[in-house]
Amino acid sequence: MTGPASRRPLDTRSAPWARALAARLVAAGISPNRISAASVGFALLGFLCYWTAATSGRLAEALLLLLAAAAIQARLLCNLMDGMVAIEGGRASRSGAFWNEAPDRAADILLLWGAGLAAHHPALGLGAASLAVATAYLRELGRAEGLAPDFSGPMAKPHRMAALTLGSLIAALYAPAWTLAVTLWIILAGTAITILRRSVRLRAALGGR
Repeated sequence: MTGPASRRPLDTRSAPWARALAARLVAAGISPNRISAASVGFALLGFLCYWTAATSGRLAEALLLLLAAAAIQARLLCNLMDGMVAIEGGRASRSGAFWNEAPDRAADILLLWGAGLAAHHPALGLGAASLAVATAYLRELGRAEGLAPDFSGPMAKPHRMAALTLGSLIAALYAPAWTLAVTLWIILAGTAITILRRSVRLRAALGGR
């Protein structure tokens, strides 16, 4: 829901299935803003799955963790589709900048916090969520200064969500709390490195103008 030059580079945009799905959404008259809102709905579902898993029996816990992983991927699909419907489908709106960013931050917080609850370490989940928001802040700060948005990792949003999805799938099969705690520590450490990297790149870009 932003201009093409400021979008996260994703190979999946050129996939035939993605183009076909985006075309169907455009034909159905579904706005990109509604798709962005739906991404928060899926993140909330993931949060509830993690939260409930923390106090469930082993079989129910495994099923809930699998559902949480599916919710993460559904959230990412919404993130892909909202931009494609807005840009390729010509449905961008004046409030698109808000819907492009605010739902993503809410979704990050819900999913990482939820994973912390399932790991019995809510502070760890909230810490990872805080750092995730900081990476987006640095990207948007650079954009506000007229620089190209910095989507560098090693723990940009797609990487965080891939790690959390994989961790949830493994946790469904083995040592749920321990596996999710390790996953969150990896995400937290990688996101901290991402913040440092983006900070260095931003300072260099600002100093070189």
